Amino acid sequence: MEVVLDVYQRPYDPKHPVVCMDEASKQLLADVFEPLPAKPGHMAKEDSNYERHGTCNLFVAFEPMCGWRDVTVTDRRTKCDWADYVKQIVDEMYSDAERITLVCDQLNTHTLASLYEAFEPQEAHRLARKLEIIHTPKHGSWLNMAEIEFCALTRQCLDQRIPDKTSLIRHTHAWMHERNHIGTSVEWRFTTTDARVKLASLYPKPLL
Repeated sequence: MEVVLDVYQRPYDPKHPVVCMDEASKQLLADVFEPLPAKPGHMAKEDSNYERHGTCNLFVAFEPMCGWRDVTVTDRRTKCDWADYVKQIVDEMYSDAERITLVCDQLNTHTLASLYEAFEPQEAHRLARKLEIIHTPKHGSWLNMAEIEFCALTRQCLDQRIPDKTSLIRHTHAWMHERNHIGTSVEWRFTTTDARVKLASLYPKPLL
């Protein structure tokens, strides 16, 4: 836990950015009957029946220091999908960075081994050398600021029926561009000192 908190205390350095990453699934649901729009004196209405059109995966990369995020929609969430997204982070989103600190949870796909499963050893090694992966502790994924972005994404964009992948990409990209234009960030205040007081029960007790 303290390793993650120490990372958040680092001064901003564009050559060594701190990027929080997370992923989640979204059900694709289509209306069976056309919803009724809102009108004076009446709220919008939608029928309780819907059609399931499978699921998609959403990757979120969030750099809290400068209020920038990326949302990418994929069909699956395998090790190779994660590796492909990490490659995008390294080669496209942060191509000028010397080293990227990637904060993520302990999902079994979030390891350097996934790079070697997806790419040739030389390419996997090249990507691995650009990364410092910091895992949040077990049951401590709330320390990942990407989860805060996912909460905002869910409330502001995903709390509706979205029928297909194309629509999901359109909605999430519109949300992403608006947030990036405004530069919405997170004011993280929980420090190592706070943790040692508020979470004292999680620390080993000194021998008497």
